[in-house]
This record gives sequence, structure tokens and C-alpha cells, in this order.
Amino acid sequence: MPEGHTVRRQATRLLRVLGGRRVRASSPQGRFADGARLLDGRVLRSTDAHGKHLFAGFATSETARPDRWLHVHLGLYGVWLEQDHDPEGPEPPRGAVRLRLTAGSTTADLRGPTACEVLTAPQVRDVHDRLGADPLRRDADPEAAWQRLRRSRTPVGALLMQQDLVAGVGNVYRAEVLFRAGLDPHRPGSAVDREMWDRLWADLVALMRAGVRAGRIVTTRPEHRVRRSGPASREDAHYVYRRTGLPCRVCGTPVVAEPFVARTLYRCPVCQAA
Repeated sequence: MPEGHTVRRQATRLLRVLGGRRVRASSPQGRFADGARLLDGRVLRSTDAHGKHLFAGFATSETARPDRWLHVHLGLYGVWLEQDHDPEGPEPPRGAVRLRLTAGSTTADLRGPTACEVLTAPQVRDVHDRLGADPLRRDADPEAAWQRLRRSRTPVGALLMQQDLVAGVGNVYRAEVLFRAGLDPHRPGSAVDREMWDRLWADLVALMRAGVRAGRIVTTRPEHRVRRSGPASREDAHYVYRRTGLPCRVCGTPVVAEPFVARTLYRCPVCQAA
């Protein structure tokens, strides 16, 4: 499932290639035909992201305020695919394309999302209100997240994946930020002190902003990589995520993986000792 940095990049990209232009909207698959008709012929005026949710605002003209919002949550299988084409039009849809947006010589196809719907402004606000603090948003409220976390007996490794607490964090960022903090994922939220929470939040902000810039998640420091100069290789990008049985980059202990809240949890049993 794409994590918050990917959705933020998608929102920025969608506005860059289609923004300010009158868009043709269709649903080749047919499942979003009614929604596509509500957007067809309108101008894409703005985009936004909150956690793993993308919002695109459509208006009646280049100067009007958006009054219809496309809301997309990609889920496990959703993806945006973009193509540039000649004025005669894009290539025929391949596979189950839920939504096709075309302006000029650019087309963006949406396949397999969990959520794809047209909302009003109040409905968009309802979605925002249900989501937690997003480390990539300037209006994020880490204090509210801390107040919930410190009163919870739920393991911190589970709390970080609750989108109504911290929005945009997925399995990769969860595993990596806990390792970088030397924090046992099984520790109850109520046993995480304020200093540790501030460190976790600051690290999430830094790592996710770097993910937006690079288009990939890199969490390792140069001194812990095999190749210590230049960009991190794919093999050097993470400390524990999908490194089951491999030696910890810091202490050499084999990384372990275990089922945890319907996902796989990766950790170092020494660096993240209880």
C-alpha cells in the first residue's frame, strides 16, 4: 500500500500535468460512470493529500472555487498511470480503469482504488476530521496524537499504523522509525514518554519529507550502508524492513519478522530490546 509520501507526490504531479485545464473524465470500466460525469468538462483547480487520501478540486472555470472534489484512496492495489500522447487521443484503456482524466496530450488513468468518489466541501472536511496528524502537512497536530498515545495501552507499533492517530505511516515507515528510535514495537503507548514521542514525530517528518523529494523511502544513515557514498542502493535503503534473517546494520543480530496486527513487523531484538 502506498504510504503518505507517495500520495503527496501523486497529488503534486496530478496538479502539475492537469491543473488549470478543462478535463475530460470518463470511467472505461463503468464502475465510476456517474462520478466521472460530475467531473467531466470541469477545471482541475487544486489537489491535496492527507495521509493516504488524495483530494482533487474541480471547478466550473479557471477562476472559480472548487465545488466538487475527487477523493481517492489507493488501498493495496490502486495505482495512477500517466501517459503523454498525440492530439488524436490516448491509447485505449488497458485493464480495469476506474477513472480516466484527459487534458490536451496528457492522460491519467486510475486503476484498482479502494475508494473513488466525488464529494462536496463539507464531506471532504469530514474525511480530514477522521484522520490523524500527517507529518507532511503544515496543519498537523502532533500534540493531539501524543495525548491519545500516552493514554493507550495498545503497543506503539500498532498505534503508529492507526490512520486516525498518525496519517500516512505504513509498514515501512513504522518499522524503520521505531528502529531508529531504538524502541520496542510492543511497548504500550502509555510507556512512551514525551521526549521519545517528540523524537519519533521529528524523525517521521524528516524521513517522509525526504521520501517526497526522492520518490522512495531511504532510512539508513551513510555509515550503516555497504556503499557509503552516493545515493543509497536498494539493498542499503532500510534497517529492518524486509531484512528478515539478515544481520542488523548496527549490532549484527539477525533481524526478526513476526505477525503483528494483520501485518508483518520487522525489528532487531537487541537494538529494540524491551
